[in-house]
Amino acid sequence: MTGRWLNIRKNWPLFVMLAPAVAILFVFSYIPMAGIVIAFQRFVPAKGLFGPQEWVGLKNFAYVFSLRNTGQVIFNTVYISFFKILLGILVPLTVSLLLNEVRRSWYKRTVQTIIYFPYFISWVILSGILFDILSPSTGIVNSFLGWLGIQPIYFLGTASVFPWTIIFSDVWKNYGFNTILYMAAITQLPQDLYESAGMDGAGRLRCAWSITMPGILPIVMLTAVLAMGSILNAGFEQVYNLVSPVVYSTGDIIDTLVFRMSIGSTTGGAQYSLATAIGLFKSGVSFVMISTGYYLAYRFADYKVF
Repeated sequence: MTGRWLNIRKNWPLFVMLAPAVAILFVFSYIPMAGIVIAFQRFVPAKGLFGPQEWVGLKNFAYVFSLRNTGQVIFNTVYISFFKILLGILVPLTVSLLLNEVRRSWYKRTVQTIIYFPYFISWVILSGILFDILSPSTGIVNSFLGWLGIQPIYFLGTASVFPWTIIFSDVWKNYGFNTILYMAAITQLPQDLYESAGMDGAGRLRCAWSITMPGILPIVMLTAVLAMGSILNAGFEQVYNLVSPVVYSTGDIIDTLVFRMSIGSTTGGAQYSLATAIGLFKSGVSFVMISTGYYLAYRFADYKVF
């Protein structure tokens, strides 16, 4: 019996637990890939997915990239997504390092609960909250700025401010979850390393830099690699609920543009071929980015997912 079969026989309960997730992934992610052919057709739903559709080759891609605002939309998507990824790693990492220095466990648990709570709120609800607290006339944020003598800021209606409103609100919503990931990684580090460093005269800052940071580097690299695959996913639900035509120049992203092209009013009707074409483009870019991320993780951190 080979080593692979011995491993399966030894860990068969884990494979059984994994089977439903694999089945769901196969049904909802791999089988629908048959619909990629729509990107190369002038798709008419009434004819069926495998019906006598008109093949147009790359014309759908050419049309999408010939639109006047496509370049700006791609830039907006990458810009917002990049800073979401960057701050989505740096902020929870910093908070995790600070919480790790807290010695009162009840205080640490309380802080973790408070910062984790926004993660459970959907963007549909949270967008309504943001409209209220960021209102230029009655919002608590602009009221506070008024006390400081600062003119009200229209966070959701100023083109230059809107992308950063999207970025910071997303980081605020999700950093609690990533903080828990990093805290879990920190708790797995051998405590004798800290004791030995303390005996050698290392302070807390030196221990954090020389022990904690290298110890959790693999999980940091993993989150970064997985995030790189989503560089063209700037958060449809969030942007869709907060964007308005006033800030399309800096806040419109690929997903919201596709929504308007496919089932919105931009093209005057449902254009499934266009939506599939841009989706295929996004998937191709994501594949390249996540492959690059895996290589960089192995090259510079000696980390391998498989």
